[in-house]
Parts: sequence; structure tokens; C-alpha cells
Amino acid sequence: MARTEWDPENLPDLTGRSYLVTGATRGLGFFACAQLAGAGAHVVLTGRNPNALATAKAAVKRANPDAAIETLLLDTSNMGSVRAAAATARARGRLDGLLLNAGVVHPPKTRESAGGHELVFATNVLGHFALAGELLKPLASARGRMVWVGSMSTSIWRHVPTDPELTEGYTPWRAYVQSKAATTALALEADRRLRAHDVPVESLVAHPGYSTSGRTRGIRGVNEPTRLERFVDNLQAPITQSKEQGAWALVRALVDPHAEGGDMYGPALVARGAPRRATPARRTRSSDLGGELWRACETATHVRWPFDRARRAAS
Repeated sequence: MARTEWDPENLPDLTGRSYLVTGATRGLGFFACAQLAGAGAHVVLTGRNPNALATAKAAVKRANPDAAIETLLLDTSNMGSVRAAAATARARGRLDGLLLNAGVVHPPKTRESAGGHELVFATNVLGHFALAGELLKPLASARGRMVWVGSMSTSIWRHVPTDPELTEGYTPWRAYVQSKAATTALALEADRRLRAHDVPVESLVAHPGYSTSGRTRGIRGVNEPTRLERFVDNLQAPITQSKEQGAWALVRALVDPHAEGGDMYGPALVARGAPRRATPARRTRSSDLGGELWRACETATHVRWPFDRARRAAS
């Protein structure tokens, strides 16, 4: 399948492949899981709430009765939860792909902490850095792929995330966009380091454009926008799309056989449209920034990616 022939509604056969998705109980994560399951993949849905996980699993199964679905409790803001979930995932066997999707989309008005770290940075960045490191060996064994979820907002925001914990100057917008800039920079830094250590795992980044709940079909317990939310979101129809469509870029980055480590995918019209290759914001491509963030994440999480062991696991 050539790049130009990619059809997000007709994915390649994923039978025999296994994917873990963070933040899978609603939004982009849920619809990415549904699309993967519809293509025959074994999918592990993760989330913080067991009831929400059960609801999301049932919803995927209703659309795909034969889907192989598992659930796993995971709170990416909690390092203990990350390590426990990673240990369970390793014990379950094969892992072809990791979609690092979970995140705080609407940050609190004032700075809040999680495990001593700023909440948005802990949830969106630190937890995923730690999880990817903990699951590097099984990914390498399957010669798999990890996809980090960025945001188109990083292309319109000029601030460089030199204070990732936002010890000063906290605002909700800055917390969110800075976390996504850091996510993108780390995805690209991971690609550089994986290549340097000859680890056969690809690291990519994807963004969903401007995807809203109000333009997404209703699913009980998963997507239930109010009438007002639907009205407001539909007023923005020319520049928005559904969460289902937003998940297209994430899924393409995860499963397109022609995608490569270091690639970024997003909607063709930036905010909406079919998934295609995109260009990360210039500042996120800086190896200096990537290295600084990598060291900060290692210090904060106490996780060192096992490059050498992962390379041996793949041999």
C-alpha cells in the first residue's frame, strides 16, 4: 500500500498483532482502539477507572464482536501505576505497538502536583516516558513501534519548554502546549537514541488536528456531549472534525508499514482531513532540547531505557 493510497477506513489486516493504548476509555484513545480492533488486532485498553474501562471494552465489542480486547489499569501521572501496568503488559506477551495517548486536555486553573511533579507534565510526558522505557524490550522483540501524541498547537506557540515543571509562570494553556512540545521533542529524541543503539523499534509522533466531542457520534459512557456542546462544535465545522477522524493520524502512524521512525502524521488540512505526513514545529526538532528533556525525564522518573538489553532481546 503506497503512502498516497492510505485509506483510514480500510486498514491493512492486523490479525496477530498486539497494541497497547493509553487513555483508551474515551476520545481519541477509544476510537483508535476501535479502529485497531476492527482491523483484527489484539488491543489492550488502559485507563484509570475500572468501570470506564469495562464500558469502553463493551462498546468496542458491540461494534466488533470477535475482537480480542483486554483492559489494564494505568494512571500515567502515578509512577507506581506505570510500573505495575508495564509489568503486567510484559507478562501478557507480544507487543507490536504502543500508542502514548493519555493526557490532561483541560488543565486545572492553578498548578497542581502529582507525585511531586506538575500534574499536566506528569500525566502527558513523564508517565509515557517511563512506560515506553519499561516496555522497550517487548517492543524490540516484536520489532515494534511507539507513537507519541502531539498537538497542532505546538506550531503556533513560540515558547521553548525550558521549565517543564512550570515552577514559575503557570497557566493552563502553557501547561498543555508545553507538555505537547515536550512530547514531540521526546518522540524525536527517542528515534535518535533507538537508531544510535541499533534497537529495532520506531518512534513516531502524531497529532489529531482539531477534533471535538460535539462532532463525534454518541456512545453511551464514552462520548456523550450535551446539546450545547454539539451546537457550539458544529458552528466550527469548517475547521474541526470528529474524534474518530482525529484518531486516523494516530492509527496511521502506528500501523502504516511505510511509516518510519522520526515521522510525524497529522490531518491533511492541519486541523482536519485525511492523515498524511506532517512536519514537527522547528523548536521541537532540536537535539539539544530533546537531550535536555530526556535527562529531565530520567531524573524525574528514575527510569533509564534499557537500550542494550532491548537490542539483545531483538536478536
